[in-house]
Amino acid sequence: MKRTLIRYRTKPETSDGNAELVAAVFAELKAAQPDGVRYLSLRLEDDTFIHLVETAADDGASVLTKLPAFQAFQSGIRERCAEPPLVRGATVLGNYRMLGET
Repeated sequence: MKRTLIRYRTKPETSDGNAELVAAVFAELKAAQPDGVRYLSLRLEDDTFIHLVETAADDGASVLTKLPAFQAFQSGIRERCAEPPLVRGATVLGNYRMLGET
């Protein structure tokens, strides 16, 4: 199992569009219900977005990246950003009813 945290801040004029692209990813996930992936996304008040992805595969391989909605989200991400994505591995130190059983 691998957990990855991604953080970036969008330009004010692109933030709502970015949120719509993220919502489309979650709609596709809900419809497809793929196994082996868990995904959480947050939008902070300053238009910083945080994504937490958990994949069953230790190498981080995920069905998430194969979804058309995710590919649309990834397209142009750097142009939407005021601060580029920062990707880091993450370890859950505590979890109380937020992420399900870990």
